[in-house]
Amino acid sequence: MTESRPIYVPASAITVNGTEQNVRRGSTVTDLVAEITGRHIAADGHATDKQGLGVAVARNREVVPRSQWSGTVLTAGDDIEIVTAVQGG
Repeated sequence: MTESRPIYVPASAITVNGTEQNVRRGSTVTDLVAEITGRHIAADGHATDKQGLGVAVARNREVVPRSQWSGTVLTAGDDIEIVTAVQGG
């Protein structure tokens, strides 16, 4: 029987809302939003539970349209801002 070893998955250091964070190489904006919100996100950028996310994402100071989240791969050094809408006045 062979001994199993953990699989090393390289990480990329990015900044999220001013805080450095490591993400798996190949992670997308969709992956990051899902991790932060704790919700499953479909390829179209909407939550699979059909409830509104109220989230906008900028990568390196450029807004990433929701329709492009799943195709936007995060790379080392990216500066990500995630803004959440809050109701009230």
